[in-house]
Amino acid sequence: MVEEAQKNIGTWYIDPDAEDRMADGHAPIWRHLIDLMLERDLTDKSVLDFGCNQGGLLRHLYAIRPFRKALGIDIADTSIAKAERLKGNLPIQHQVGSRLEGWSEEFDLAVSHEVIYLVPDIDAHSADIRQALKPGGVYYAVTGCHTDNPLWPKWRELVANRTNTVVQDRSITDYGRAFEKAGFDVSARKLEYDGFIPFVADGWTPDFADALDYYTQTKIVFRLVKR
Repeated sequence: MVEEAQKNIGTWYIDPDAEDRMADGHAPIWRHLIDLMLERDLTDKSVLDFGCNQGGLLRHLYAIRPFRKALGIDIADTSIAKAERLKGNLPIQHQVGSRLEGWSEEFDLAVSHEVIYLVPDIDAHSADIRQALKPGGVYYAVTGCHTDNPLWPKWRELVANRTNTVVQDRSITDYGRAFEKAGFDVSARKLEYDGFIPFVADGWTPDFADALDYYTQTKIVFRLVKR
């Protein structure tokens, strides 16, 4: 299957300052996600972060569960350049793009956080990730941006106005079918974030009740095991 590479952009947010703040907002969610991962010892493992932005998730993962090496890939070239500056001496490589050519059966673990809803061809993406994983490798794909989200019609407009990306309309079942067709054993759970959620008046969920529901009930964690 041939997937057309996504066009590179500078940053995800149109406002570069918002791009810099995004990692702070995501950090508690990343730590919760890492705690949910069944793979505890990563000392001899290789890890892929698809849609890594400024690389914060991989740096958090290394601090909690050190890995042997990692690749972060993203279409936002300005964000990738910052990820390279921030990584210090960690065993992380960053790459601009959306394809994983040259990385066949390279990774034990892959992760993406709020990225798959931006991928134009989810079938090709699923096949690409599967090819990059070793036999039995695991892909955690996390998103609350799906058509089962009651806020989705409003969020589609917000993404269009605030970011340099184009969203896709897919249900949770659409993702499950695509991953299964690509050759994954598919399971999933709700994120069920158990920390305190800050109130942000001009954020993505101005209605605070919606924010509480989103991080506990709407956001989904897929666990995909390569067959």
